[in-house]
Amino acid sequence: MFRSISLIPVLLLSACALVPGMEMKTNSPLSHIEVPTMRDGKLVKEKAKIIPITADLIIDRENSKQQGGSNLPADNDPMTSYKIGPHDRLQITVWEHPELNDPGGEKINPDLAGKMVQDDGTLYYPYVGNVPVGGKTVDEVRELLTAGLSKYFKKVKLDVRVLSFQSHRAAVVGQVEHPGIQSMNETPLTIAEAISRAGGVTKEADTTNVTLSRDGKLYKIDVMKLYEKGGADQNLLLKDGDVLNIPDRRDNKVFVMGEVGRQQALQIANGQRMTLSQALAEAYGVDFNTSRPGEIYVIRVGEMKPEIFQLDAESPDALILADQFSLQAHDTVFVGTAGITQWSRVLNQILPGSFTSVMSRAAFMGM
Repeated sequence: MFRSISLIPVLLLSACALVPGMEMKTNSPLSHIEVPTMRDGKLVKEKAKIIPITADLIIDRENSKQQGGSNLPADNDPMTSYKIGPHDRLQITVWEHPELNDPGGEKINPDLAGKMVQDDGTLYYPYVGNVPVGGKTVDEVRELLTAGLSKYFKKVKLDVRVLSFQSHRAAVVGQVEHPGIQSMNETPLTIAEAISRAGGVTKEADTTNVTLSRDGKLYKIDVMKLYEKGGADQNLLLKDGDVLNIPDRRDNKVFVMGEVGRQQALQIANGQRMTLSQALAEAYGVDFNTSRPGEIYVIRVGEMKPEIFQLDAESPDALILADQFSLQAHDTVFVGTAGITQWSRVLNQILPGSFTSVMSRAAFMGM
């Protein structure tokens, strides 16, 4: 028995090497380890900055959020007229010259009728030859053909219309009833129209974090704001090659770990806000007997741009800041463990019996 108790000072001295679980290093304003970080379009290794949660931080973040719009694509000018492109089919009607018109007229399947624009943007027409129609409007093509046929016919009158729209298409994927490719026509295709064509969103859709992929860049679109608050700035016009992705809300979870009543993953309701204080409350609060209230962290990966926020909750009024600090999907909330708690856990694991039992016997023997 004496030998067992004599080991205690040695174990306490070497406890740092034996403590199970996790511990944040707070001697530096940077993370203890290097993490993958996106910098200038490339992944590099950096230490993440530890940012104190203060009133100034919350004010700056809320003001930036209110300004909004900065993440939306700048090249979103309204499309006034449809631009003809490869694989579109055009119906060209010349009055008083039926020999120049397509046989069968309106009775032919639109997928086969008319004249198809070639890959190089040209269209062949009798007498005129190859006409460069790619990138031009219907009115511009009408003028080109009229000028070309006027060399052979007097008082040429013709009409041009698009029978089949194939050159400009966008994809709507994810949590919609009918995901797939959508062709664009004379009517500009907005985000709301595209979702409607896809049969609307499913029950599992996260409409607050819709993403638009355009020219190799991702833009976040808040469709919930569009639907419920009339946020017209979110109803962008789609362009050829755009991909609109409606994610699954079931992935929107916050992970609470460390010295809390119950470690768990919390679901963020669609369109709802979850604060740091709400997450801690859902996890049955912070255990002030075993934790370090000054070391409450929010770890945010943020598309390879990691951030670590620290709340010093030694004073109860710091919970006001916690109630104003909004969490994001995939955030990890970690509450640090007090040193004495770590030592007792080690001793409980390695001594023959509980640490409490050993100390009780030592006291009984007068040690």
